[in-house]
Amino acid sequence: MPDRPEVTAAEIARLAGVGRAAVSNWRRRHPDFPRPVGGTDASPAFALDDVESWLRGQGKIAELPLLERVWQLVDTLRDPAGHPAAPLVEAGALLLLVHREPEQWADLAGRADTRLALALPRAVAGTAVHAFGPDGARTLGLPGLLGSTQLDLARLLAELAAQAGPAGAYEQLLTRYAEANTRQLSPTPPEAAELLAAVAGVPATVLDPAVGLGAALLAHPPTTGRYGQDADPVTAALARLRLALHTPATEPGPLPLDLRAGDALRADGFPGDTFEAVLCQPPYNERDWGHDELQFDTRWPGGLVPPRGESELAWVLHCLAHTRPGGLAALLLPPTVAARRGGRRIRAELLRSGALRAVIALPAGAAPPYGVPLHLWVLRAPRPGSDFRQVLLLDAGAAPSGPAGTAGGPAGEGGRDKVDWPELRRTVLEAWRGFDLAAREGLPVPADRPGVHRAVAAIDLLDDETDLSPARHVPPAAPLGGAAELSHLGGRLAELLAGLPDPATLLPQPVGASGASGVSGASPAGVVTIGELVRGGALEVYSSGTGAATRPAAAGTGGTPVVTDQDLAGGTAPSAALAAGPGPAGDVRTRPGDVLVPALGGGTARVVPAEGPLVGAALGRQLHLLRPDPDALDPEFLAGHFRSTAGTRRAASHATTTARLDIRRVELPRLPLPAQQRLGTAFARLAAFDAALGQAAALGHGLARAATDALAAGTLAPPVD
Repeated sequence: MPDRPEVTAAEIARLAGVGRAAVSNWRRRHPDFPRPVGGTDASPAFALDDVESWLRGQGKIAELPLLERVWQLVDTLRDPAGHPAAPLVEAGALLLLVHREPEQWADLAGRADTRLALALPRAVAGTAVHAFGPDGARTLGLPGLLGSTQLDLARLLAELAAQAGPAGAYEQLLTRYAEANTRQLSPTPPEAAELLAAVAGVPATVLDPAVGLGAALLAHPPTTGRYGQDADPVTAALARLRLALHTPATEPGPLPLDLRAGDALRADGFPGDTFEAVLCQPPYNERDWGHDELQFDTRWPGGLVPPRGESELAWVLHCLAHTRPGGLAALLLPPTVAARRGGRRIRAELLRSGALRAVIALPAGAAPPYGVPLHLWVLRAPRPGSDFRQVLLLDAGAAPSGPAGTAGGPAGEGGRDKVDWPELRRTVLEAWRGFDLAAREGLPVPADRPGVHRAVAAIDLLDDETDLSPARHVPPAAPLGGAAELSHLGGRLAELLAGLPDPATLLPQPVGASGASGVSGASPAGVVTIGELVRGGALEVYSSGTGAATRPAAAGTGGTPVVTDQDLAGGTAPSAALAAGPGPAGDVRTRPGDVLVPALGGGTARVVPAEGPLVGAALGRQLHLLRPDPDALDPEFLAGHFRSTAGTRRAASHATTTARLDIRRVELPRLPLPAQQRLGTAFARLAAFDAALGQAAALGHGLARAATDALAAGTLAPPVD
């Protein structure tokens, strides 16, 4: 373990908000660039404090973000032969002390390192015992003596907790860890976890047998008895600490949390126990899940062993076995589980027993893997004597949700940033709650909604395939496109097109025509880079890095809006809101006249107007905010050059296959302010023209699709020639 925190070239690039190619150029062009202190020739390592000092001296960063400093210390403490997340367990335990015993931490923080090295581990262990019970410290594997790097980390964590709160600080660290280990860890996003919890209602006890980082349990209030299991002991420890940090500090210990380590299928941590709700996103496509050694397991109904290639159905039966009679189990599963021939007998048994109550097709992007439209299976453990045998099949991925009443795209066309979570929750919960109430109270099931959901008798699904895919059974929606609707869409399109200016009025004049020069009447006196403008005080630059923790923005929920790169590209209002404290960009909020640019470039730049939803927003991940001095630099002039192809191409750099914008290398012509303003006005008119064209194209596409559907369904006749 190195005595001083070290960083690689890729990490230096992330600190400065540039690509790795820029770091390579700095090493070649600047003799005073820090020398490597470790690593290899192909991947050298540099002392973090030396790099930080050099970057600050060059004006490439004003201050190293606090989160980045914390993460570098966490990375320094990582044992190459150990678990990559082990230092995060120590970090979470320290944050738990700050959360539950702030006065004790304040007393400890003032002690000398020699005393703190022994006193802090004892205090942290005591907090773990109080929160988790007598074995709390042992199960977390906490050290009994801290080194200097660990003490530095403790103090920085306390600073981060002061900014974002202990829970918010831990969320930022877990997000960073998950992003760096996407192959080993695919946490359930909070929106999907909240949907699972909403389907379950308000149970007194809930189990997640594949708990991961605890998202499904976190969606339930701290007063709920929360139980979980994970095959990875370190991941189980992270989840336990995360849940404890989100529990109010006033809640007396031991907390109602019981998270155990072990493979839930092979080594069930809760044998014979049942719970009011079981929620799970199990691992997918596992061939070695224990098929051979679990042939006679009591969890399989009637001795019906799931086939080797149906590990997901083994998880379904495991969850059902831990559900109390009348209780609910909900699982996020791949869509193939509903139709694979190998699982037909298991699916048929779930139908015959009345356990399977709903199969809900979600849009792609709802949960990892984000390119796959997952299914949500909802089951109820049958009560003795219950004869309810119907299944709700709901295709939420195809529910109409487009603008102006146009039909939404088919399932699978979405993406992680395209899921309309408020609308999805409303569609799923309205259908499920109405159906579930009818099943429990003996009422008629709600009427089918073509294109969205249908209640089907179990016997009608029992055939040679027993295919439970909602798309195969939900009747198609009546095509949108009545004469009135199409006339309305056509009118809106005509209005947009009529409002477009004559392109001839937007075209620049040839250089020399009517005495005009290439820069609106003023000859440039050379060029100046963004980095030089920053050093000269004419411009401030803020880079968001990984950004703060966010949640989807919903009407009436309040909170600080967060602008994302998708919002910039689409020209829309902020689509997210802050879920915790400030991120790496600190407390920076957008002001009128700021220029927002994605870190990946792409020819997008947007000026924050004098009023509107963009004012006062926080920065999402991978964004740059440029704040020009209005007496020296025109915002529209600045944004226009970032939208130009030549202006950003020379400043592009590449990290692996991803192109990034080395923002400080972007060049602008040196012009007096009046000439900048003339150019800025022209840039702004072109940007508005481009945005209006995009709106018209989207509306025209919706109109053409609706008209095509109406003609295909025979509800409207072709136009008369």
